[in-house]
Amino acid sequence: MVEVMFNGHAGRLEGRYYQSPRPNAPVALVLHPDPLFGGTMNNKVVYSLFTCFQDLGFSVLRFNFRGVGRSQGQFDNGIGELSDSILALDWLQSINRESKQCWVAGYSFGAWIGMQLLMRRPDISNFIAVTPPANEKDFSFLAPCPTSGLIIQGGQDKIVPPMSSANLARHLNQQRNIEVDFALIDDGDHMYNGHLKDLYKVTGQYVLNVLHRRTPIVKKATPTKSIINTSSLMDQEEEDDYVDDDINNMNENED
Repeated sequence: MVEVMFNGHAGRLEGRYYQSPRPNAPVALVLHPDPLFGGTMNNKVVYSLFTCFQDLGFSVLRFNFRGVGRSQGQFDNGIGELSDSILALDWLQSINRESKQCWVAGYSFGAWIGMQLLMRRPDISNFIAVTPPANEKDFSFLAPCPTSGLIIQGGQDKIVPPMSSANLARHLNQQRNIEVDFALIDDGDHMYNGHLKDLYKVTGQYVLNVLHRRTPIVKKATPTKSIINTSSLMDQEEEDDYVDDDINNMNENED
């Protein structure tokens, strides 16, 4: 993993990037939660998603939205952050021209931005939306939703009610030609404290299912507590060992 800087419309944007050794590896862009509540690319959920894609052989980028960390500019209520995401995806694809698959993953505010990105980039193959804030943000722009994906929700979330995410998945599944799976991590709170391992495994299993065209772990927004192990994923004994040094001092209450 290396530090990168690339140009955004409000100035330079700071990121962390892993380059797969395979020139035609799929790519993934990971988006962080709301900067107004301390969200950065070093959020533990964001890092778990990043690590999962890295471990599955993707070239993957996470970055700070404008005004966060060393990224220049100021918070723009989602409009500028969507612009940042578009340019981040452009940068990622520019150095992975042989890649045939493109994924976007986001957490909370980042999930909302990522779903908007789907509508503007038909080259995105699939999405992962962790705790999309369907109780606060308008997702009616997904009409129709252009691609299939996975929504993950914590069952003990006090900020985003689980039913709001389940209803979003159910609504999207009424559309033709897409399938949106819904995975409920029963004991997970909004930050997935103590359940990052579960988040990693659910994400990894879904990605593997898609890449190998297997039956999804969840059908038609039906919640499940089942988490399927695979030899490609993290050992059961690991929990926070994969969290890198730049996250160790992070605020545990980061949204």
